[in-house]
Amino acid sequence: MLLEGRVAFITGAARGQGRSHAVRLAREGAAVIAVDVCAPTSQDNGYPASSAADLEETARLVKAEGRPVVVRQADVRDSAALDAVLREGVEQLGGRLDVVVANAGICNWGRFWEMGEEQWQTLIDINLTGVWRTLRAAVPFMIQAGNGGSIITVSSVAGIKSLPGQGHYSAAKHGVVGLTKAAAIELGEYGIRVNSVHPWGVRTPMGEDANVEKVLGDHPSYTASFAAALPAIPLAEPDDISDGVLWLASDLSRTVTGTQLTLDMGATKI
Repeated sequence: MLLEGRVAFITGAARGQGRSHAVRLAREGAAVIAVDVCAPTSQDNGYPASSAADLEETARLVKAEGRPVVVRQADVRDSAALDAVLREGVEQLGGRLDVVVANAGICNWGRFWEMGEEQWQTLIDINLTGVWRTLRAAVPFMIQAGNGGSIITVSSVAGIKSLPGQGHYSAAKHGVVGLTKAAAIELGEYGIRVNSVHPWGVRTPMGEDANVEKVLGDHPSYTASFAAALPAIPLAEPDDISDGVLWLASDLSRTVTGTQLTLDMGATKI
């Protein structure tokens, strides 16, 4: 197995991509520390929030792969909660941390000048600053363990090309790329690789937000920005993204750091 004996920390793990990553890494041998806020985060989101029951189902699925798991409710806007979860999880799982998947994020829509400050700031706090908090909490454990490792940040097509109706999301996801590149340089001396993945639409509750149709219906000129080169795949499956995350987490990508892996049906090229 590609990750036998390693420990992975995954945020936003209650469902969707985060759950898929947790199960896939466990299947390849990793013990898992999984967190999710399991509560509403923004009134502007057009999809239901994850729940504590969702996170428990992730735990059940990881255990079904025969791997130990530590699950806790934690908000990536809460540094103290992340620190506490990692202290507990690393201690329980053998004193090491090898893989971090900074996956937690939200998505909502609107033209930037029509957004309230709360809509803008909440998304930036979760999607960008939350990634920084995740890395800040995790990296000391990785350095202390002395095993190197791999950090995967989850950006988006919107982290490479900006999207209309998503100015705040595009700003945050571009920011994740900048943070990822800087972290790759700073952590190279410790053998820790840092890369970002860039999905397009994915078949998750977030990816099926009904507000998308309203924004594009109200502003049809925006539609051209949402094309892709593989129209036969309108939405990726979470497993498609987990394939890329697993590759970056494993030694198969041992020469790769500071890169942007596009898992996007060619959308960044159009």
